[in-house]
Amino acid sequence: MPIVTVLAAPARADLDAARLDRLRAALGGAEARWLAAGIAAEFAVAGAPADFEATRMGQQAEGFDLALLPDAGRRKRLLLADMDSTMIEQECIDELADLAGVGPRVAEITARAMNGELDFEGALIERVGLLAGLPGSVVADVLAGRITLASGGRELVATMRAGGAWTALVSGGFSSFTGPVAEMLGFDEHRANTLTETDGKLHGTVGMPILGREAKLVALHEIAARHGLTPADAIAVGDGANDLPMLMAAGLGVALHAKPSVAAQAQVRLHHADLTGLLYLQGYHADEIVRV
Repeated sequence: MPIVTVLAAPARADLDAARLDRLRAALGGAEARWLAAGIAAEFAVAGAPADFEATRMGQQAEGFDLALLPDAGRRKRLLLADMDSTMIEQECIDELADLAGVGPRVAEITARAMNGELDFEGALIERVGLLAGLPGSVVADVLAGRITLASGGRELVATMRAGGAWTALVSGGFSSFTGPVAEMLGFDEHRANTLTETDGKLHGTVGMPILGREAKLVALHEIAARHGLTPADAIAVGDGANDLPMLMAAGLGVALHAKPSVAAQAQVRLHHADLTGLLYLQGYHADEIVRV
């Protein structure tokens, strides 16, 4: 039977029994199961409710996320995650650009590229070109002073690894960031682009080939095959247009606080939950989450 998951923002933790009962009545749901008090609950439905999307949109407007997923195969054995604005709260290239004095220009290109308005590879080459001459040491400065981990990220990775899943950070950003971020979050591996430099200064170019939309999809297939899995065994999360092929091919693709064009096409859209929401979507109870 399909499962409806209801999620609140952990900072508010304001999901109550009254709201849950109203949703069960509206969608024809069975008895509810609490996954985390005030934050997450689920209930089975006989089939896909005809008015689910309208209900989901109404709950989203009120500050709650709804997802409708099959019960079979919910717990995934592979996690693929985007980095910028997903596992961390910033866009690394925008932070570098700010230090280079071209922050607003690069941020505008980033926003358009992530919403699918610009070709990802061309936009990346253009933005990196504006960083030419920056000392390579600025990467460490950005990591130390400007990067913050997204809420629930450590718990997501640790819990999935504890359950036997393989975890991969797959970014259209740069390996000089994904390496340290992957280590901080506990990922098993990471893939990203390379910022080229000579004599301690950035060239303003990207190492080829560029890891973009199709490369993330390739990563999903390659990593799954290496572990004897299929894309159906994977949960993938991201926020940008370059994540869409990966999100759509994974067994469970989650658009997290995503750009409008991405949220519109993704299997599941989380606008209010944090990264622990990916665990609740898989049926994890709060007692099973590894607290890091």
